[in-house]
Parts: sequence; C-alpha cells; structure tokens
Amino acid sequence: MSSGEQSFLPDFCGVRSVLAVVASATLMAMVLSLAATDRLQDFWQNFSIVALYIQWIGLASVAWICLLKRWLGRMGHGMAGLAAWCVIMLMALAISMSATWLVPLEILPGVSRQDLLLRTLGISGILGALTLRYLYENHQQKQRELAESRARFQALQARIRPHFLFNSLNTVVSLIPVDPTRAEEVLQDLADLFRAALGDERRLSTVLQELELARQYLAIEQQRLGCRLKVEWDLEKLPDKATMPALLLQPLVENAVYHGVGASVTGGEIRIFGRFRNGIVALTVSNTLPQQHEQPHQGGNHMAVENIRQRLQMRFGDTAGMHTGMVEGRYQVRIWFPARESEA
Repeated sequence: MSSGEQSFLPDFCGVRSVLAVVASATLMAMVLSLAATDRLQDFWQNFSIVALYIQWIGLASVAWICLLKRWLGRMGHGMAGLAAWCVIMLMALAISMSATWLVPLEILPGVSRQDLLLRTLGISGILGALTLRYLYENHQQKQRELAESRARFQALQARIRPHFLFNSLNTVVSLIPVDPTRAEEVLQDLADLFRAALGDERRLSTVLQELELARQYLAIEQQRLGCRLKVEWDLEKLPDKATMPALLLQPLVENAVYHGVGASVTGGEIRIFGRFRNGIVALTVSNTLPQQHEQPHQGGNHMAVENIRQRLQMRFGDTAGMHTGMVEGRYQVRIWFPARESEA
C-alpha cells in the first residue's frame, strides 16, 4: 500500500467503532436466540448467554485489531483483510475453547463442546468475512466520492466566470488614469483571488484567510458595481486560526453577487454573519433577490454548493453541515463546522 493510501479498516480504537460492534453483536445474539428458542419463556435466558458470548468474541477481536492497526495499515487491502479475518478466527477459537472449559454446558442443553466450537468458528468466519467485505466496499465508495469531489473542486476552480475576469480587468484599465494606486490594489486582490482558486483542493485554509478572500472579492466587485452593491458584515469574535477547507466562503459570496445583486437593476445587499458558539463556527451569507419584473440570471451554481457540502462532510463528518433556503425574503446559505486548530 502506498504511503498516501488509507487502509479500508476503520479506527477500531474509537468509541463509535466499539459501540457499533456492541450493537451489532447484541442484534446478532437476539436473532440467534429467537431462531434457537422453542419457547418464548426461555428467550431471555438464552439471549443473555449468547449475547455475552458474542460480545466477548467481538470486543476481543476489535481490541487486537486496534493493537495491530499500524501493522495492518502498512499492508495492502487484501493482506490486511486476511490478517483481520485471521484475528477474528483466533479470538473465536480462543474464547470458544475457554467457554467449553469454564462454563458448564448444562446451561446450553443439547450442545456439545465440539458443536459449540464448530458453530462458533463457522458463524465467526462467515460474519467476519461479510463484515470485512462491507468495510472494503464502503471504503471504496468513499474513495470514489472523494475523487468525484476533487474533480468538482477542479471544475469549481476553472469556473471563475469569464465575465468577472474581463470586468475586473476593465475596471483596472479605467482606474489607471484616475487612480493608479487603487488600480494596483485591485490587481493585487485579483491575484490573491486566483492564487487561492488555483490551489490544491486538499489544502486547508483558516477562518481568517477565507474572510479576507471574501473581502478582496467584494472589493473588486465594489469597484465595478459601485453603489449598487451594499455589503454588511456582522462578525462576532471568531477563532481566526480554526482550519477549514479552502475556497468555501468566496463561492457563496460570488453566488450572492451574481444572482442577487448583479441580476437587479437597482442592485442589492449582501450580509455576511459569523458566530462562534459551543466550539462551532457558523458563517452565513444572505442576499436580496431581484424584483419580480426583473429577469434573473438563468441557472444556479448548484455544483459549487454541493461541492462545499461534500468537502465539509469529508473534513468534519456529521459535526459540519450546510443549510440553504429563503429567510425573511432573502436567500441564505449557512455553513457550520467545529473549530479545530491546524494539525500541522
């Protein structure tokens, strides 16, 4: 396995993985007990014994895979899967043999030591193989989603609208005779914007950098739209060094300008909110919409919005998210994610 490739085995040292194993083992014990119990009166007794037995096998297997995770992580997917399956089988063998000597078989009538051993190994082998296969397929699906997300990000990089570039350059040309200093500032902002847009999609930015990039973009558009563009900033004290995927905020602001302000003859207003509560950073972009008699720009940038949603999910999981919709007559996009310092 290459150094940049991630193992398909999840982190079995994590609490969520352990809880998933416990829940799965309990469910399997319930199914086996229902299938093997002739009278419902005996169900709970059989269930408690079978559940305890399966939990021991599941938790012991998870513990050993956790201890061996670095060794398994250096293997290819096939060898890692085979090694993990062997660990499951060894734990099933060890616990079943221990159970035959330590637990009186009278509590499981009609089951011999040999039957218990063979059933345990058979069920553990089948379920272990199916579980590892599921984990592999799930990993492959996530890799495909990651590749698709990267492709969409590259399309997002190439998507900076040509009319924005041409209009910005025309703005610079018009400023050179009357305000060369301001023309130079616009060019610097434009260079920073394109430098960020053409960067690696895997890099991380910070809250401070993303806000500054949005300000630079709005400064360029302000020169073109003039008084038609009104911007209101409402930022509470935010963790400036908190990391986030690069190029998240600027595309949302660009959408607000293009579909909200640029599509209206009289212009409009953009509001950018920033809040930090209970370790969660929330950034909101809202914009007014054109009047009913005005012709809106055709099509929406759903690709950019979906790309942002996917990259938030891949970076932060379920602790991050996005919400879009109408709020008090304005179109609003809100993103939130946990504040984490740079891992570098």
